[in-house]
Order: sequence, then C-alpha cells, then structure tokens
Amino acid sequence: MAPSSSSSAPPPAPAPAPAPATASSSSSLARINNIASHISPAMASVTSFPVDTVPQAPEDALFGLARAYRADTSDLKVDLGIGAYRDDNAKPWVLPVVKKADEILRDSPELNHEYAPIAGIPDFTSKAAQLILGADSPALTEKRATSMQTISGNGAVHLGALFLAKFYKGCRTVYLSNTTWANHKQIFGNVGLETAQYPYFSKQSNGLDFEGMKAAIQAAPERSIILLHPCAHNPTGVDPTMDQWKELAVIMGQKKHFPFFDCAYQGFASGDLARDASAIRYFIGQGFELLVCQSFAKNFGLYGERAGCFHMVTGPGAEASATITRIASQLAILQRSEISNPPLYGARIASTVLNDPKLFAEWEENLRNMSGRIISMRKALRSKLEALGTPGTWNHITDQIGMFSFTGLSEPQVQRLRDEYHIYMTKNGRISMAGLNTKNIDHVANAIRKVVGETQ
Repeated sequence: MAPSSSSSAPPPAPAPAPAPATASSSSSLARINNIASHISPAMASVTSFPVDTVPQAPEDALFGLARAYRADTSDLKVDLGIGAYRDDNAKPWVLPVVKKADEILRDSPELNHEYAPIAGIPDFTSKAAQLILGADSPALTEKRATSMQTISGNGAVHLGALFLAKFYKGCRTVYLSNTTWANHKQIFGNVGLETAQYPYFSKQSNGLDFEGMKAAIQAAPERSIILLHPCAHNPTGVDPTMDQWKELAVIMGQKKHFPFFDCAYQGFASGDLARDASAIRYFIGQGFELLVCQSFAKNFGLYGERAGCFHMVTGPGAEASATITRIASQLAILQRSEISNPPLYGARIASTVLNDPKLFAEWEENLRNMSGRIISMRKALRSKLEALGTPGTWNHITDQIGMFSFTGLSEPQVQRLRDEYHIYMTKNGRISMAGLNTKNIDHVANAIRKVVGETQ
C-alpha cells in the first residue's frame, strides 16, 4: 500500500565525516605552509614598477596653481590662472541658452540613455562641421569631409594625433608654436610622434614673431605637420592677421605641409563665429588636406561635459569622396578601440542649440556677452596700468584677443604677486582675462604697478 501524503519523509542521510588526515597529506600541507611563509615577505617588498622605471611625476602646473589658490584664505585673493569663463562676481556662468536646451531635453518624451553611434550624434556632428567649416564650404558640398564626435577638444587632438601616427607617410614631426597649450606636446609624444617648435611669441613686442614663424615653417622638411591655433591663441592671445594667414598658406602649400588646426575658442574670441573660423575656411578654399579639432567647452560653458568634434578634410579631386570614406572607416576603428561611444549630454545640449534658429541666435548673443566682458576687462586693465604710470608699454593687453593674455611679467614678478598680493597666474605671466572683474581689477593693477616699478 502506498504511503499517505501525510507520512513523514525519512530523515536525510548524515554527511560523511571528513577523512582523517594521513601522514602524506599532513606533510604536503606543512610543505605548502613553509613555502608560503618564505614567499609572502619577499613578495611584499617586490614591485614590477620601481622608482627608476616609474618615477614620481610632477603635479600638473595649472591644477597645482588652482590647488594653491583654493588653500589661500586671504579675502584679497584673485585667480587669474583659471581657463574657464567667470562672470563679474568671479562665478561660473551657465549660459541662459544652455539652461533652455537643458529644459527641452528633460521634457522630451524621446529622451533615453542608449549608446550614441561610434561617430557620435549625427545632428551634432553635421552642425558642428557647418559651424566651423562653413555651411557652404566646398569640403561639405563636395563631400570630402568626415566628422567624429570626441571627448572635447583634447579628445579631438588625441584622435588626430593617433590617426596621423598610424597612417601619415610624410614627415612625422609635429611643429608647435613656441609657446603652445601645455598638453599638445604630451598628446603627440604619447602616440609616438616627435615635436619641434616654430617661433611665435615675441618677448620684445609682446606680439607675434611673424618673420620667425614664417622662416621656421619654410625650413621644416616637406610634408611636415604644422599645428595652428585659428583664433585666440592659447596661451598668448596673439593671432596672425588674415593677410598673415594668407602668407602662411602660400608657404605651407609650397612645402606640402599638413595643417592641424586646434580650435578651442570659436565665437569666444571675437564674438563672431565666422571671423574666428576664417583661417580654417581660407585654407580649405585653397585646396589643403587638413584636420580640425573643435571644442565646445568654452563657447558653450560645457567644460565638464566634454563635448567636442574632429573633422578631417581631404583635398579636391576625383577620388576625394572615396578617400574620405576610407579615412572615416579607419577613424571609426580608432574611436571604437579608444572610447567606443562618445558621451551624450554635452553634445545633446549643443545640438539642440545648433539646430534651432532661435536658440542659435540667443547663443550668439551669449557669446557676445562673454567676449564683450573680456574685451572690456582688457581695456580697463590697460587703462589703469597706464594711469598708474606702470613702467613699460601695455598696448599688448588690448592688442591680444581671447581668454588669455601674455602680460610680459617675469617669473620673479609673478611669484611676488602671489606671495605678497595673493594674485595667482602661471609662472610665465599668462593671465586669464576672465578672472578679472570690476571688484578686483584695481587691486590687480595696483599690485602689478608696485611689483613692476620695484624691479625695474
């Protein structure tokens, strides 16, 4: 008869007792413990990265300056090192048009957080290309340009460097202006490209050493890579005139040099987007094959969102479209291996503005407000320095353009300004004009007058 459902199940069988250790297993365990006791202390003191192969790296100068500024408790302290826009109250400024775009994105029922395509958001990259190359650019109408969304301008420079390191068969030396953005040399060095310098800033005039620049570019081996800042040169604030750009184009065309444009300040320099891109557009019109790195950090105030774009333009000709298609395919592989897919938020903000005529017009007004405030600070600083009778000439303050100015102050003078007056700037005398405002400019001008006057 089958057991009823209420019958109790038999108790589980007891787990087998562990086998008693044998003499052999005890001996093996003892040997293992003995070996481990000798290995552990030795491993604790061994590294594959000793100091002679991985030395302590120096602190990044700009981040070190920012750290020192934050630690200063003086009410008089002034930050002239920061490479970001500040309003007249020394506060970060979120562009009104960015706030509007943010609201549009948040309220959109289509908002999601899926991956972007490898090349980025098409509505963003296409408008970014039109913005910097020109909507009627032959590079676009003749379909000989390709664009990739990048991690701000830094990522664009890296992608361009990586592409050239892998595929460029000309002279693999990148010529940088003396001086240039601090990260340029390191980016190219990290991908195995050599760098050299061409004269740029004249300490005598605090302006452009154009003759030295031309001579060096003329003397560079044919098909060298020449890195150029199309506007608001970082860190000097000194730009060539349009006539000088045309002279440079002639030389570079004769020497078959490859232009590498790094544009971080379009619209932020003069307040005019087309004017700030005029050098790039001229070179394209002259038939150059070139690349352009584009940042939206400064002109949208999207510093931490890392929105940028990389554009490659090939020269005109029957094979141009096929050439740029091949280039685009290789750029996609490099992008995939580096970051896979670019970030969304900053690009969405910029894309929303770039694709809406009303928001675009408001953005242009925001740009004019930012660039206009910086221009007014340039005029005020020069005026105050001259009114105080500060030794030297100070016209270069207003001759230069963009966020930064090379003041001509020496390293000892810069150190005194920091130690005695709590004014922070890079040791080469570069100041961020955005750090000046109506509340601190008298303190800055008076301090410079005293330091310069006492060291003449």
